[in-house]
Amino acid sequence: MPNRLINSTSPYLLQHAHNPVDWYPWGEEALTKAKVENKLIILSIGYSACHWCHVMEKNCFENEAIAALMNQHFICIKVDREERPDVDNVYMDAVHLMGSRGGWPLNVFLTPEQLPFYGGTYFPPEQWAQILEELAAVYSRTPDELIKIGKNIQHGLKVSELERHRPKNTVPDATKGFDKIKQDFQSLKNSFDPIWGGFGQAPKFPMPSVYDCLLYYHHLFEDKDALQMVTHSLEKMAYGGIHDQLAGGFARYSVDSEWKVPHFEKMLYDNAQLLSLYSHTYGATLDILYRDVAFSIANFVKNELTSQEGAFYSAIDADSEGVEGKFYVWSKSEIMDILGGEGEEFCTFFQVSEVGNFEEENNVLWRTTSEEDFALLYSNRSHTEMHKYVVECKRKLLEVRNNRVRPGLDDKIITSWNALMSKGFIDAYRAFDQPELLKLAYDNATFIREKMTESNGQLWHTYKNGKAHIEGFLDDYAFTIDAYIALYEATFHEEWLMEAKKIADFAIAHFYDESDGLFFFVSNLSPELIARKKEIMDNVIPSSNSAMAMSLHRLGSLFSDDKYLSMVVRMLAGCEELITSEIRYMSNWLQVWFMNQFPIVELAFVGKNAMKFRKEVDKIFYPNKVVCGTSTSSILPLLENRLVDPEKTQVFICQNKVCRLPTDTIASALRQLKLIKEDMMHLN
Repeated sequence: MPNRLINSTSPYLLQHAHNPVDWYPWGEEALTKAKVENKLIILSIGYSACHWCHVMEKNCFENEAIAALMNQHFICIKVDREERPDVDNVYMDAVHLMGSRGGWPLNVFLTPEQLPFYGGTYFPPEQWAQILEELAAVYSRTPDELIKIGKNIQHGLKVSELERHRPKNTVPDATKGFDKIKQDFQSLKNSFDPIWGGFGQAPKFPMPSVYDCLLYYHHLFEDKDALQMVTHSLEKMAYGGIHDQLAGGFARYSVDSEWKVPHFEKMLYDNAQLLSLYSHTYGATLDILYRDVAFSIANFVKNELTSQEGAFYSAIDADSEGVEGKFYVWSKSEIMDILGGEGEEFCTFFQVSEVGNFEEENNVLWRTTSEEDFALLYSNRSHTEMHKYVVECKRKLLEVRNNRVRPGLDDKIITSWNALMSKGFIDAYRAFDQPELLKLAYDNATFIREKMTESNGQLWHTYKNGKAHIEGFLDDYAFTIDAYIALYEATFHEEWLMEAKKIADFAIAHFYDESDGLFFFVSNLSPELIARKKEIMDNVIPSSNSAMAMSLHRLGSLFSDDKYLSMVVRMLAGCEELITSEIRYMSNWLQVWFMNQFPIVELAFVGKNAMKFRKEVDKIFYPNKVVCGTSTSSILPLLENRLVDPEKTQVFICQNKVCRLPTDTIASALRQLKLIKEDMMHLN
């Protein structure tokens, strides 16, 4: 018989709907039952593409004896972390305060009042059963001990992330601003892997915001080391097994330092940000490798993660047929059977061997060199011939792979991740001027506006089976605002700016904390948890506060609205000590800080060829700018009274409320941008 999860929309919860555990979804029914029956709560959190979540389900939650223990002594609650990041944030933080590293599956024990007192990640069945028995016994004898622990942890949860991570210097630090950033940049450089790229050792995660920050740093200071860290890392990632060499797209992380063996799940948010990053890096270098990878990501998302409604699905599982990576790996004999006599060279290029580079004679496709260098050093083929050969071999292998049992698809739709993906397609469109990329973004933005947004600007967080539900979180607002601004800049359709402003105003009304100028992750309209958190530190995804600061800065610049801009200044001031000393974990913040320190450039295109002129400017990498334009009329202050002759096209370039003389040629506009950049460099 199914348990209560059978009525869920989350694929992850539905995976557990036939466990013998009497699971509840997070909600009033389960929480009230825990209080009425005075039972401890088991809160188990995961997501559908999580390999070790599946392992724990098989070993523990499908075990009849273990399930009986759980049902007898506990109220058991399952949470999809992607549907309820607010619950996940609170209890992941609690596990960190307990001294554990954290991760998923996340299993936390709570008092009936939801106070956490013990938790961890994956537990093998024998240990899990022992913990269940011991905690049930302790609570029956001395419940006050567990309640006391829970209250202490709750107190710790109420200490802000900003206060917890703020540098505790015993000696006053005389260095300020740029000096501190340059010191921290050197520290970041010291942790860089000069051989394989990335930072630190295994496991390695793509950290798109860090590389975007390094591109920005290079743009401002022409620092070659910053650019080299980006290009080297993106090349090695592109060559690695973390990048699906056949169908495109990136896995969540690499289990080794070489980007060779991925943790095979593919997440929408990684591919969204990496599409933006590879597009930006192409703009900064014009290296076709980054263009090719960007298109591989775009094709993967279009082919495998796009719904008929124009929305983007959340993830593809790591496992198929109960085995991690089975869909993606190859034995050498399989490849030779498919490719015949020409397979040997393909196997050499992609590091395929009889013994295998993964597990049990299986191989992950990865390479250590470019097609051009391989052709020169190891092959009788020319570069052009080598490229055609590799493309044809990939086609044959992909045709076979597509007939395998596919990994599970998490087909729920998350607003924040969709907005990130929409922004990725817009960034790719502006880098490569391919209309199909813009259409994917436009269709998605239309979906968010029509299906995920109320008339007052309130957003919903997730969508499935024709229904949006769960009130939106701060990241939903921040990334949607950013995507709408980007869509306006790509189309000059002002409706998207007005939508962005409406959503921003709703977020300010319901998430903003006047006491410190930062935003809560959860709206004041949502049910309360044991702590109301603020997300500060940037990670694989930028924090919702830094993303909101970025969006408000761009929105304030386009609307010439000092209310938004002054809010950003206050947010930066509150976080500046961390921003200037923690590049790796404040990388998106640092980009906003740069936008504030080096006043953002405002480009206004007016007249018949406004869009054509903007496309020409897009051919150069210039991150600290906003663009607006019109060929008719506009409500924007930056365009007011500037369209004198619709048949004539002009560019107005302004910065810090000062405008230069308008120009009617792209060459002149580009010269002005170059001079502005030189002036900014002289500021430091």
